[in-house]
Amino acid sequence: MVKDQEFLESKASYCLDLAKKMGATDATVTVGHSISETVNFRNKSLEASDRSDGLALNIETFVGKKKSSISSSNLLDENIKTLIEKCFETTKITPEDEFNSLPDKSLLSEKINNLNLYDQTRFENEKKINYLNELEDSASLSQKIINTESSFTENKSNFILANSDGFCSGYKTSSFTASCVTVAKDENSMERDYEFTSKRHLSDIKKPKDLGEKAAEQTIKKLSPNKIGSEKINLIFDKRIAKGMLNAFASAVSASAIARGTSFLKDKIDQQVFSKSINVIDKPDIIKGMGSQNFDSEGVSSKTLNLVENGILKNYLIDTYNGNKLNLQSNGRNGGTTNLYFENGKISFEELLKNTSKCLYITETIGHGSNIVTGDYSVGATGFFIENGQFKYPVNEITIAGNFKDMFKNIILANDLDFEYSVNSPTMMIEGMTVAGK
Repeated sequence: MVKDQEFLESKASYCLDLAKKMGATDATVTVGHSISETVNFRNKSLEASDRSDGLALNIETFVGKKKSSISSSNLLDENIKTLIEKCFETTKITPEDEFNSLPDKSLLSEKINNLNLYDQTRFENEKKINYLNELEDSASLSQKIINTESSFTENKSNFILANSDGFCSGYKTSSFTASCVTVAKDENSMERDYEFTSKRHLSDIKKPKDLGEKAAEQTIKKLSPNKIGSEKINLIFDKRIAKGMLNAFASAVSASAIARGTSFLKDKIDQQVFSKSINVIDKPDIIKGMGSQNFDSEGVSSKTLNLVENGILKNYLIDTYNGNKLNLQSNGRNGGTTNLYFENGKISFEELLKNTSKCLYITETIGHGSNIVTGDYSVGATGFFIENGQFKYPVNEITIAGNFKDMFKNIILANDLDFEYSVNSPTMMIEGMTVAGK
């Protein structure tokens, strides 16, 4: 069992009291405990079983505008005292930074809403093994599947965040994650694909049979891919790939990138950056949401943020430090987004496929080709050629390229949004992308 709130609060309070007694003008401390258990299978046999138990604290001390931090996994009082002494001494000789400060008191979270983020169910290792046995059996039904790997991870955690302005709060979270990777082979090629499920509550994860069958199906469909030539063509991004566009967008609207001037979206507030049909929302209070939170890692209350409205950029993701640099108030996004998503489009998945006579359906991208300074985007990709709304054949060894400034304005979204992850997107079409093939 993870440590209870009372234990974590007592350690946090001890740290703050010591820091103030030593002369720190301000301090903040996070104390957390997490337990993780993982079982791994390979080719229908148990490969490994691991358990980790992490108890740690992180302390930041301020002396005016000077700040330093230190962390440890030893929570004995004597060790904590030594740590804080070192942290305080380091702070005194650290250069001043005019933007260092605790969050504005008025922004700190005052209420913990029950977002149903914790499932106390204990899924014994024997049950994890049974789950993976069933998963790999279903993934291996076809003779074309020559290799399977799968895992099941159960994580439970609890934390307390406290600062010298009187904030002290925290809550428990849990996650249950299962994944399956399969390799298929025929006379022409060998391909791999995957499927996974991750939820706050055990009862919400996918059934092992469904997970294994889906991974195998997706892998077998990729066999005997064709090569295609280079051209400009419309691309449709599978939902699990489309959400990567939101990850790039989030990096570009982070206050740190804006403050450094290293984002192509700098100075774009209240300007059209997407097509008029696009809305982007970051919603921290989704029940059981994988990214849900009551407050950010500074204690600032997290509220729903409309980042893009009708294609117009409305907000950045702002933390206290970079907000001070930009003369903007924190909106509870220290640590990034919560549950970030594109709102549903107005057409069905089938209508999106038929939107053009031919296009490519992208199921996997390879490499990290997003440059948020310039907006340039270029990655390797695999997928399927689609003609008149029908999947014709798999394709591989292509490179897709564009610039986010243009790509964002040429997005068409289907209406098939699911909240599977902390970042979610409907199926997405981007018109007029450059594809480099054979």
